[in-house]
Amino acid sequence: MTRILILGIGNMLWADEGFGVRCIEAMADRWSFPTNVRLLDGGTQGLYLLPFLEEADALLVFDAIDYGLPPGTMKLIEGDDVPAFMGAKKMSLHQTGFQDVIATATLMGYRPASLALIGCQPVELEDFGGGLRPLVAARIDTALQMALDILARWGVTPTPGGCPSPDLAHPSIRHDAYEAGRPSDRDACRTGDDRFFPGAA
Repeated sequence: MTRILILGIGNMLWADEGFGVRCIEAMADRWSFPTNVRLLDGGTQGLYLLPFLEEADALLVFDAIDYGLPPGTMKLIEGDDVPAFMGAKKMSLHQTGFQDVIATATLMGYRPASLALIGCQPVELEDFGGGLRPLVAARIDTALQMALDILARWGVTPTPGGCPSPDLAHPSIRHDAYEAGRPSDRDACRTGDDRFFPGAA
């Protein structure tokens, strides 16, 4: 059977940067896959992801991507355009790292034969500790449907129901728990506190 890796990458601590990670969580919560499909929260691990690519024949990636398009725009990149695109415009260090992963896998001769990248144009990145903006969060369902369409072409038909995996984030930082424990913007002080600026009333 074709070995398929479904990967969510990004930093969930930087607002919409966490889109890819939240997509892989949602997919694991809603669908069950055959044994030749592996779901992985790749976070910002960079070259540590190489062994997982080495084991895969096909790779599907969820990520927040700066296409220079209106916020919330979804885009699908496939085949050789994936590594070329990842190196074209880097939004953060995690994209630099993943470009290196693909380049190294190619050099070593074990880059997956089939590649697909599902990306969403972010709304906000400069919010350390912030969650997905509503517009981007609303695109998760669209991203999952795009993924199911690709998987169907790759011969995979999932069944409804979750698939718990040790390759996903710890329950304490999964989306629902993370958002439920969020302090107010004032208490979190992610963008500055007027009380500490000169001239503040």
